[in-house]
Amino acid sequence: MRIDPHTHSSCSDGTDAPAELMRAAAQAGLDVVGLTDHDTTIGWEEAAAAVPSTGVTLLRGTEISCAAGGVTLHLLAYLFDPEDEALAEAFAHARDSRGTRAQRMVERIAVDYPITWEDVLAQSVGHAIGRPHIADALVAAGSFENRDAAFAGPLAVSSPYYVHYWALDPVEACALVRAAGGVPVAAHPRASQRQRRLVPDETFAAMAEAGLAALEVDHRDHGPADRRAARDLADRLGLGVSGSSDYHGAGKPNRLGENLMAPELLERIVDEGALPLVTP
Repeated sequence: MRIDPHTHSSCSDGTDAPAELMRAAAQAGLDVVGLTDHDTTIGWEEAAAAVPSTGVTLLRGTEISCAAGGVTLHLLAYLFDPEDEALAEAFAHARDSRGTRAQRMVERIAVDYPITWEDVLAQSVGHAIGRPHIADALVAAGSFENRDAAFAGPLAVSSPYYVHYWALDPVEACALVRAAGGVPVAAHPRASQRQRRLVPDETFAAMAEAGLAALEVDHRDHGPADRRAARDLADRLGLGVSGSSDYHGAGKPNRLGENLMAPELLERIVDEGALPLVTP
């Protein structure tokens, strides 16, 4: 069974609509795909409607923006109740904060690069606007060749244009996900290529106590040493091990199915989650 549990649609920072993502998953030979847009569940319905025609099972999830001591960490939440008020409120807060942050960053960047807020809006379908959409506007303006180049330049965390945004504490996020009937998995926890500072082991130990189920070990942003470090950490904390593509469509080079989740971990997530899989 081929399971890719971490992908994004145009409802956050991917380029494929949810139904297009499901068709792409079928073409990639996946049996199960997880739709995990940032801080939203808005794409679930469209993706679920495409399950019968594609034959691909849908794992419903969300990638939650978190920060511990100023260090960014993303948490994948699977099969939680989307009507849970506390979790829905946290998602809305994160989306609003990220949108405000994006506007402030564009104001700073526009001093030196030929983009406007309207240019950024044109790169999004109106959901969860963030740095990837600013990158796309910069690429469209001819300032950078691709998203990666823009993220290495004015969109980098170390850039003078960067603006921080509100994000949940990851331990609190794990507790909120469990209270909503969901199952939390830490996304790319040792991605040293992506960020200079990493969340310390002690934070992951506290997350494990709050209900963290697994670490995403096999990920494009983990080099061999990063994968060993993440796997060792999972072993020490008694956590499961996951893998994914973190697919974003044309927005990133990540390809569907390039890393996978073991069927045993999916079974555990289904057993512990409040929602079922959406099956053909």
